Amino acid sequence: MTDYERIAAAIAYARTHFQAQPDLEEMARQAHWSPFHFQRKFQEWAGVSPKKFLQYLSLDHAKTLLRQQLSVADAAYETGLSGPGRLHDLFVNLEAMTPGEYRQGGADLHIDYSFGDSPFGRYLVATTSKGICKLVFPETDEAAVAELRQEWPQATLAAQATGVHEQVARFFNGAFSPTERFTMHLKGTPFQFKVWAALLHIPEGQLTTYSQLARVAGHERAVRAVGTAVGDNPISYLIPCHRVIRQTGELGQYRWGATRKVALVGWEAARVHPNALIASPGLFH
Repeated sequence: MTDYERIAAAIAYARTHFQAQPDLEEMARQAHWSPFHFQRKFQEWAGVSPKKFLQYLSLDHAKTLLRQQLSVADAAYETGLSGPGRLHDLFVNLEAMTPGEYRQGGADLHIDYSFGDSPFGRYLVATTSKGICKLVFPETDEAAVAELRQEWPQATLAAQATGVHEQVARFFNGAFSPTERFTMHLKGTPFQFKVWAALLHIPEGQLTTYSQLARVAGHERAVRAVGTAVGDNPISYLIPCHRVIRQTGELGQYRWGATRKVALVGWEAARVHPNALIASPGLFH
C-alpha cells in the first residue's frame, strides 16, 4: 500500500465510524502503522494532525463554508483570490475541441499519456497537441488505458510524458510556478463548458452547492443537469468538481470515489484554514 492508500483507509474508517469518534490508535490500525508513525505520516501529508483533519470534515464546517461562499461568491468571481485560496480560473484555460478533432473516434488526434503519483493517489494524464484532455485517478493503470482507448478508439495513443505531463507533476508536488498555465483541450457541449468554467471559480478550501453552481453557470433552474455535467468532468482536481456538495452539507458523490473526495476537501481546508476552530464532531457523508 502507498502512503496515500493507508491514509485513505483511515479516513474511510473515520467516516463510517464517526459517531464513535475513533481515536488515533483505531485510525492507525486501519493504516497498518503504529500510532506514532501514523501521526507523523498524516501530519506530513495533511499539514495537521488526524484529529484536526477530521474537524474539517464536520457538517458545521461545511455549512459555514457554504454560508461564506454565498456572501463572498459574487466578489470572488469578479476579483479572484490570491495565495493558497486562488481561483483555478487564474491558471486554467478551457478550449473546446472542434467537431473535426473528435469525429470518428479522434481519427486525427495524437494523444500522449503517462502516469504519476500525487498526494491523492496515482493519476493518469493524457494530452493532445493543444492541452490536457484527461486527468483521472484510476483504479488500475490497465483500466485507465482501456478507458482512454474506448473514448478515443481511432486516435493514435503514445505512452510517453511531455512537458505538460511534467507540469502536472510539478503541480501535484507543490513546485508549480505562479506564472505557469494549463490549457484543457476538451470534448463537451456548450452547457458542459459553462458548468466546467463555473467550477474554476470555486476557491481552494471553499465549497459550493449544486444550486449555487447552477446560478453561477447561468442555469439557475437546471440544477439536475448541472449535477450531471459536474459528474461528466474529465479533469480531476484541476477542474475542482470535488468542491461541490449537497445543500445539507453532506458530501455527495464523486466520480473518483467518496473517500478521495473527503481527502481532497479536508487536505485543502487544512492548507487554507490551518487555524480554524471547529467544534462539531459529526462528519458529513
